[in-house]
Parts: sequence; C-alpha cells; structure tokens
Amino acid sequence: MISWLRVGLSAMLAGLCACASTPVQWPSPDGQPKLPPAREINPVARPDAAHVTAIVGATLIDGRGGPPVRDAIVVVRGERIVAAGARGDTAVPAGAEVVRGAGLSVLPGLIDAHFHLGDDDGLPGLVLQRGVTSLREPGHWIEAYDAARRLGPVPRLFLMGPLLDGPAPAYPESAMIVRDAAEARWAVDRLVERGASGIKAYFRLPLGTVEAVIQAAHARGVVATAHLEAVDAAAAIRAGIDGIEHITSLGTALVPPREAERYRQAVIADNTARFQGRYQLFRGISLEAPRTAQLLGLLALRGTFLAPTLAVFERRAGDEGATEAEVRGFENMMRLVGKARRAGVRVVVGSHGAAPGAERGWAYQREMELLVESGLSPMETLVAGTLENARFFRIDDRLGSVEPGKLADLVLVEGDPLAEFGAMRRVKQVMLNGRWVTALQGD
Repeated sequence: MISWLRVGLSAMLAGLCACASTPVQWPSPDGQPKLPPAREINPVARPDAAHVTAIVGATLIDGRGGPPVRDAIVVVRGERIVAAGARGDTAVPAGAEVVRGAGLSVLPGLIDAHFHLGDDDGLPGLVLQRGVTSLREPGHWIEAYDAARRLGPVPRLFLMGPLLDGPAPAYPESAMIVRDAAEARWAVDRLVERGASGIKAYFRLPLGTVEAVIQAAHARGVVATAHLEAVDAAAAIRAGIDGIEHITSLGTALVPPREAERYRQAVIADNTARFQGRYQLFRGISLEAPRTAQLLGLLALRGTFLAPTLAVFERRAGDEGATEAEVRGFENMMRLVGKARRAGVRVVVGSHGAAPGAERGWAYQREMELLVESGLSPMETLVAGTLENARFFRIDDRLGSVEPGKLADLVLVEGDPLAEFGAMRRVKQVMLNGRWVTALQGD
C-alpha cells in the first residue's frame, strides 16, 4: 500500500512538473510571484560596440527618485551605460561623441504600461520620437504590429496578444473568447507560445475564470493584468492579479453592494453601459469610506500595480458635450489616484495610445500631467513612468533607470521637468539601445 502511494505521488509530481514551463519559485514577501524577466517581441538594432557617446552638462534625473544631479555626465559605450554622475566624478573618454547637455535634462526612456495601436500603424514610431522607448499593448493580436515595425524604428514592444473575454465580447476583433477555466488555460498557453509577455483578462470573464487566467499566466512565467469593472477588484487582487488596468476597474469595490450589482448587471447586459455608467458610479464614491481605505491598503500590501489611464477618461467643465456626472466622476477618479499613491499603491503610467485631451502622439505626456494634477509629485510621476513601470514589466534588471550596466534607452528634454513639468513635451533627442533615433517626417 505504501509503495503504491509513493508511485502515485511520484507520477502526480512528475505530471505537475511537466505542465509548468518555468521552475516553481517561492513568492516574494508581498505575496506576488517571482516571475522571470520579460522580453520584447522585436529585436532592437545594436550600435557599434566600440562607439562611445558622452552627454555632458545636462541635469540627470536617473529614474530612481533621488535628488537630480546638476551638470552631470552620462557615458554610453555601445548599447550600455558605463558611467553616470556629476562632472567632477565622471570622466569623458577620449574620442567620445560629445553631446552638449547644458539647459537639458537626461532621463531614462519612458515606458508605457497601456498602449493601444488602434488602426494607426505610424503611432508607435511617433511616440518613440516623443520619448517612449518601451510600450505594452494589453489587448491586440501580436501580428497587428507587423506594419508598424516595417515603417521604421519603434519602441521595444512588450505585446500581450488579444485580451481574454467572455461570450459577447466588448471588442471581438481583439479578443479571444474563453468560456471556462480549461479554455482559459489553453488560451494562455497559446498566447505565451506566440510571444506574449503577459496576459490580460477582460471584464466579461467571471471571477473563477480570471483566477484560472492568473494561475495559468504565472505557471508560464508571465504577468496577468485585468480590466475589471464587472469583477470585484479586491477579489481579483486576492487571487493574485499583478496589475489593474484603468482606475475605473476599482469602481464596483468602492460603492455599496447593491449599487455595485446594479452596475455589474447593466454592463453584463450591454457592453456600452459602462461608458456613462462608470462616471455615475465614480460620482457617488466616498473617498473617506472605510471600504476605500481597505481596498487601497490591499493594493499596497499585495504590491499590485495600478495603471489609471486617466487621460482616456478626462472630462472637464466646458468640454463639448461633457455632462455634470462626467465632470464630477472624473474629478473623483483623479482624487482616488492621488489617494492611492499616498497609501503606497504602485501607480504606473499608461497612455491608452490616444486620449480625447491629447493631440496625436502626446497621450503619454497628458497622462503624466494628469497624475501630477492628481497629487503625485513630478518626481513620483517620472519614477512611475520609468523604473516603476520597468518593475511592472519585469525589465528593471536592464531598463528603467540611468545606471552603469543598464541598456542606454534615454531621453533628453529641454528644461527641468521637476521645476516645470511642461519640459516633458520639449523632447530634443531620444536614444534607443545606444543609438540616436532619427526623426520621422511629419506627424
């Protein structure tokens, strides 16, 4: 009997090992899984390994949140940063290409946690010119980026493939329908095999299927994020979701259960009900209610990343067609983001690709401006868009900050964004993998 049990247990363990594509890893202290680094789908051009570039005299904002370094020198050899610090402590190698940085600030390349291509194949190349050197598309077929890649240099592409949604999907052209846990696991396997560096669950999936998506994603060594709305955010966080897309995903967890259920039923019956319903929901939330503090505390405790994408929801008094409910609802969204950051929530920057209050290619900058308006300091916002986003992507071992040994994704802006945040719109030059990006003609 004992021998039979041993044989059976050994077979069960062998089967479990065969199902996992990555070694089992103990979770980190915050309860999140330790997943391997993510990789971009597109090979990035490499420079001459012997070429040296020195940016001299700029203000260095290195992405780590410490004081800026005035009159700094950043040295790049090949694709790597080899030195970064004050002029008196950092030498310019002989023969280096010297870039005069007086009046400029040098920062890590910006990372966009939530970008949508839409039908605009030229948009990735354009946002690269605006300083975005890495982006994540959470909900489109990977091959949809083929045309964009042929047009010229694009950011590092961390693609997740189509979103996973339930029957009657909100966006059929960019979704895979999964009807139960088994189909969820199957879909995750197929997407990861095709190069997905993460998986996104959409709001029509029931909680049990969202849990299956999370478990399957982690078993394959990739992150799981979600656009919730019809699923309680606290339940998804406890299930182990790595990131939450959109501040509106928190709505049903912040209102009384009866109100949340009314909204949930409306959205399940009609996908478009959320477009106005989310503003009505947020108009009535109480930022001082115990449930708000509890949810934000849970987000902070679990280390769950939050990409608010405020810019896509922006509605202001005086905007054409903006209703009073939209204006008040958006004000509460902004207040909630500020409160979340003060509670220790890991807020990151996601542009949505396009936003009503931003001209083409400037949605990322608009999102940063709204985060500052919501109460994040300029430094917190820059860290959210660089090193914190690199942690969200699991690429902070090589990107997200200006440090020796990291890849040289850099952006030079005119002025000091810590003193005047509008400087982030005055992008002078962008470096991707140690190579200066050639400006594209036209917008």
